[in-house]
Amino acid sequence: MQRRSLLQRVLALLVLAVGGSLPFGLSRFLAPARAADPTHLRPPGALSDARAFTAACIGCGLCAEVCPPRCIEFYTRSGGGEVNTPYIDPRLSACILCGKCMEACPTDALEVIPRQEIDMGVAKIDRDTCYPWLDRGVCGACVTVCPVGGKAINFEFANIYRPIVRAACVGCGLCVEICPHPALAIHVRPRTASV
Repeated sequence: MQRRSLLQRVLALLVLAVGGSLPFGLSRFLAPARAADPTHLRPPGALSDARAFTAACIGCGLCAEVCPPRCIEFYTRSGGGEVNTPYIDPRLSACILCGKCMEACPTDALEVIPRQEIDMGVAKIDRDTCYPWLDRGVCGACVTVCPVGGKAINFEFANIYRPIVRAACVGCGLCVEICPHPALAIHVRPRTASV
């Protein structure tokens, strides 16, 4: 008789534990989709319309396979229809504008376009944290590493050490990856966004 009551208590505790955790487990599936991380960039040649890009991408992973710096990552369970679509986080590894991902894409999600027509965003310098803009030393790492060159980022005319972003910036993110400031004094944002 003691054995039966012990089994009943264990079963009741098990049902209580499962029933109590059920709302928390279901909330993960019913939660609204989170907004995309603003630091994530679409690969070069990506369709400009986010919905069209998401619809065209089949999540095959070929873009990441051919990427020399291995900068292309994929959304996982972040909610919404972006699952398995590629993105680049320049804080970790930036695009070198080699164009191999555009050539490898089997769909129209990534179109082969010339380097100067790529629009992943535009770099914005935070003058409140950039060492040269604070007169805390000479840097210029962002100017040196830019694959587009002086047409995209160069030094200010009056003070040759202060970097400024120009209209030809394609938003590859190499300047973000190389920035020595712990808070990253440069960020890539969509061209239409204000900083």
